[in-house]
Amino acid sequence: MAFVKDMLRMWAHSWKRFISIAMITLLGVAVLTGIYAGCRDAFRSTDRFFDAQGLHDVQVLSTAGLSNGDIAALRKVNGVAKVQAERSQEVTFDLDGRKSATMQEIGTNGIDQPYLQEGRMPKKAGEIAVTRKFIRDSGKRIGSRLTVTPESASSDTSDADNSGTDNSGTNEASGTDEAPSFPTKLTIVGVVLDPRNLSNPDGYSAMTSFRSTATTDYTFFAPSDGVTGTLYTSATLLVKGAAAESTFDESYENTVKQVTDRIDGTVKTDRQNARRQELLDAGNKKIVDARAEADKKFADAQSQIDANRQQFNQQVDQIVSMQAGAAAAGAAANGANAGAAAAAGATTLQLDETTRETMRETIIAASPELTQAKQQLDQAQSQLNEQKASTEHTLKTKENELKTSIPQVRWYVQDRQSLGGFSALKSDLDSIQSLGNAFPIVFLLVAVMMSLTAMARMVEEDRSLIGTYVGLGYGRLAVASRYLLFALLACLIGGGLGLIAGFLGIPAFLLVVLQGMYVMPGLRLEYDWLYGSLGIALFVVGVLAATIYACVQEMRQTPAALLRPKAPRAGSRILLERIRPVWNRMGFLGKVTARNIFRFKSRLIMTVGGVAGCTALIVCGLAINDTVADLGIKQYRDIYQYDLMVVSDDSDASAMRTKVASDGRVTSSLDVRIESGDLTVAGSGDGDSGKAGSSGSESIQLVAVPEKHLSDLGEMVTLQPVSSGILGTSGVGKTGSLKLDDDGVIVAQSAASALGVKAGSKVRLTNGDGVQATAKVSAVNRNLIGSDVYVSETYYAKLFDSKDAKNTKNSKSSEDSEALTWNAMLAKLSGSDTSQTDYAESLEEDSSVMKAVSCAHMADSFKFDLMGAVVALIVALAGGLALVVLFTLANTNVSERVREMATLKVLGFFDREVHHYVNREMMILTVMGVILGLPLGRLVGGMLTMALNMPSLYFEVEVKPLSYVIAAVATMAFALLVQLFVNPVLDRIDPISSLKSVE
Repeated sequence: MAFVKDMLRMWAHSWKRFISIAMITLLGVAVLTGIYAGCRDAFRSTDRFFDAQGLHDVQVLSTAGLSNGDIAALRKVNGVAKVQAERSQEVTFDLDGRKSATMQEIGTNGIDQPYLQEGRMPKKAGEIAVTRKFIRDSGKRIGSRLTVTPESASSDTSDADNSGTDNSGTNEASGTDEAPSFPTKLTIVGVVLDPRNLSNPDGYSAMTSFRSTATTDYTFFAPSDGVTGTLYTSATLLVKGAAAESTFDESYENTVKQVTDRIDGTVKTDRQNARRQELLDAGNKKIVDARAEADKKFADAQSQIDANRQQFNQQVDQIVSMQAGAAAAGAAANGANAGAAAAAGATTLQLDETTRETMRETIIAASPELTQAKQQLDQAQSQLNEQKASTEHTLKTKENELKTSIPQVRWYVQDRQSLGGFSALKSDLDSIQSLGNAFPIVFLLVAVMMSLTAMARMVEEDRSLIGTYVGLGYGRLAVASRYLLFALLACLIGGGLGLIAGFLGIPAFLLVVLQGMYVMPGLRLEYDWLYGSLGIALFVVGVLAATIYACVQEMRQTPAALLRPKAPRAGSRILLERIRPVWNRMGFLGKVTARNIFRFKSRLIMTVGGVAGCTALIVCGLAINDTVADLGIKQYRDIYQYDLMVVSDDSDASAMRTKVASDGRVTSSLDVRIESGDLTVAGSGDGDSGKAGSSGSESIQLVAVPEKHLSDLGEMVTLQPVSSGILGTSGVGKTGSLKLDDDGVIVAQSAASALGVKAGSKVRLTNGDGVQATAKVSAVNRNLIGSDVYVSETYYAKLFDSKDAKNTKNSKSSEDSEALTWNAMLAKLSGSDTSQTDYAESLEEDSSVMKAVSCAHMADSFKFDLMGAVVALIVALAGGLALVVLFTLANTNVSERVREMATLKVLGFFDREVHHYVNREMMILTVMGVILGLPLGRLVGGMLTMALNMPSLYFEVEVKPLSYVIAAVATMAFALLVQLFVNPVLDRIDPISSLKSVE
C-alpha cells in the first residue's frame, strides 16, 4: 500500500510531464484519426446517398442512340442487376443570353433518381424539377413557367462528354426509332439535387472550372408523361453486389470492372454491328420505299399522258374520218352508176388504212392548236423520261453511298469515374486522406522523442528511490511499473481526448468546409472503434517503448550504484574551443552556454530534433498553401502563353474561325484539333510502359497540331521537358528545348506523374471517336492543371486511321483519307485581362462556338478551398505540437539543472540573470532547430507530389520566402511563450534545499 501511495505522490509531483505526454498523444491521435474520420464520414455518407438514389454503376452511350434490342442485350449480361433506358434532349432558352439545358427523363427503374430538396417531384407532362443552381442563376421559383427550344440535334448522345464524337447524324438514319422529344412549355414544381453532380452552388466555393465536364448549363428533370420517342440516349446499369461495396474502394471498382469487361468483350461489338446494320437496312428500306413511290408517281403521270395522247389521237382520227367521208360522198355524187359508188366506198376504206398517218400529220400541221397540243404531249413525255432517269440515278447513287455515309456505330461504356462531380469529390477526399496518412508519422516520432526525454529524466530523478525499492526486494518490473503506468495513463487520457477531437472536432471542421463545396445529404459523424483503438495503441506502444528503454538504462545497475548520486559528466572540450579566434573573444557566460549546449548531446539532439520537426511541419503546411495558390497562375500565365481557347463543333469550325477573325481582337492564333480521350498504361514489368507494374487510365485533352505549324506550338504553349527526380521531385529542362515531331506524342506532366509515364514509354491513346492506338511518348512536358497530350497531324493519322489504326504508315497519302477538321483555336488577344474575359463570355453566346476559355479568368478564379482548410488545420496542429515540445524540453532542462540554478543564486545571480542564463540556451537550441527545420520542411514538401496524386493536377511544390519567415517567427514566438511558463519555476527554486547532499 505504501508503494502505491508513494507512486501516486510521485505522479502528482510530475504533473507537468503527465500533461506533456498527454498533450503530445492528444495531438498525434487527433491528427491520425481526425483527417481520416472526416474523409471516411464523407465517403460513407455519399456512398449511402448514391445507393439510396440508385446512382448508376455503368452507363452505356452510343453514337447512334440505343434501341430496344440494345437494352435487351444489356439485360442479358451476367452480373447486371438492373438496366434503365434513358431519354434526354438538349434545349436552349433565354436567360440573360442563350443558355442550354438537358431535359432528362426521370427513370422508372430506380436508377439515377434526383433527390428532392424543395417542392414535389414532377408527375404530369410539362412539369419539371430543376437544380438549385438554376434557381439561383435565374431568380425563378416553384410555380414559374419557362419556354424552351429543342436544339437541332435533339438526341443527346453527346452525354459522353469525353468522347468528343459528332453525333449530328444520329437522327438522319435512325430507322423506325424516333428521337426523344419533350414538352417545350414547362412549369417548375420542385428543386432537386442531381446525384451525378453534388457540387454546392450556394456554398462559398463551387466546382472549379478545370474539372467541369458539363456539356450544358443546367439539367431539367421531367416525368415520362409527355415524352415521345423510342430512341434512347443512354442506358444506365446497376451491378449485382456493387451496392454492398463502398463506391470509393478498390473492391467496388473491381466488381464493376468485371461487368464493363463483359460488355466490352461480348455485347459491345455485336450490338455496334447490329445497330449499324439496322441503320443500313433502314436506309435501304427508305431507298426501296422511295423507288416504289417514285415508280407509282411516274406510272400515274404516264397514265395521264397516255390518256391525253389517246384523246388527242381520237380527235385527229375524227377529223381524218370526216375528211375521208366528205371525199367519198363527192365522188359518189359525180358517179354514173351504183358500181362506181361502191368502188368509191372501197377506195375510201383503203385510203383510211394506208394514208391515215399522212393525213394525221397533215391535219396536225394545218392546225396550230393541234400542233401545240402534240408538242405539249411530247414535252411532257420527255420530261417524265428525264425524271425517271434522274430519280433512278439518284437512288442508285444513294445505294452506293449508303455504306459510307453511315459511320461505324460506337459504344462508350463508362463507370462512375466519368462523372465529373463524382471524380472531383473522390480526388479531393483522397488527397486530403493522403495527407492524413503522412503527417501523423512526424507526430509519432516527436511523441516518442519527447516521451523518451521526459521519462528518462523522471527515472533519473528517482534513481536513489529505485535503488531503495530494489534493495528492499521489490522486483524491477514492479518498480518499472510506476513509470510504465504513468506513461500509459497519460497516453490513454491524451489518446481519449484525441479521439474526441479526432472523431468529432476535426471531422466537424472538415465537413463544414466540404459542405461548402458539395451537398451531402444524410451526413453524420461516426466513430470507428477499430481505427480509434489502433490509433491510441500506436502511440501507447511508442511511448511505452521509450519508457521501457529509459527504465532499462537505469535499472540494469546494482542497488548500491543506484543509491549513490550519479557521477557528473566528465568535462571535455567542445569543438568551438579549438577555434581560438572565436573562443578567446567569447565572454564567460557565453563559454558556459556553449559548453552546456554541446556537452549534453542527448539534450541537444532532442531539442534540435523536436523543434526541427515542428518547424518542418509548419513549413510543409505552408508549402501546400503556396503550391496550391500558385497553380492557376503558373498554368494559365506561364505555361499557357495563349489568352483564349475557342472550341466548336466540326460543322461550325469554319464559322467559328470567321467569327473570331472578324472581331479583330486576335494578334496571333494557331488552329488545332481538340478531342477528349483517354491515356492508358497497362501494368507490365518490361519498363516500356512507364514504371514497372504501373497501370491506370487518365482522361486527357488530345491536341492535334497541323503539320505546317508544329513550330508555332511553342509560341502558344511553353514546352519544357521534365524528368523524374528522387523523392517524387522532378527536374525541368530549358524552355524551348522541346519540339513536337512525328515520332511520338508529348504528354502533360500531370498525367505522366499519376501514371508513371516517362519519355520512351508506350501508352494506349483513345481519341474522340473511341479509336485506340498504341503511341510512343517522345517527351513529358511541364504541365500542372489538366492533362494535355500533343500530337502532330501526321502522327495522329498514323495512329487513328479510320480503316486500320495499326496499319497506316501511308494512310495520309491515300486519296480517300480525310483531312482533320481543325475545330479549335488558340489565340493571343489584345486588351486587358477583364476585356479578354468579357470577350470569351461573349463568344460563348455565338451559335458557332461550343466553348470559349479565357486564361486570364482561369488564372484568377482557380481555387482549391478544401486544401486551404486542411493546411490551416495542419499548421495549427503543428504549432500546438511545437508549443508542447518546447514546454516539455524547457521543463526537463530546468529539472535537470536545479542544483546548477541554486548555485547561481547562491553566487549572487538575480532572478532576471538566471532567466537569461537558462533561456539563452533554449533560444539558441530553438534557433538551431529552426535552421535545420526550414530545409527539412522544404524536403518533406517536395515529397508531397507522391502523396497528392490527383486527376489532372500536378503539385509543383513551391515555398515562398514569407512562409519560411512565418514558420521561423512562429516557432520563436512559441519559445518566448514557453519562457513565460518556465521563469516562475526558476524563481521558485530554493537554494538551500536544492543544494542539500543526497547522502
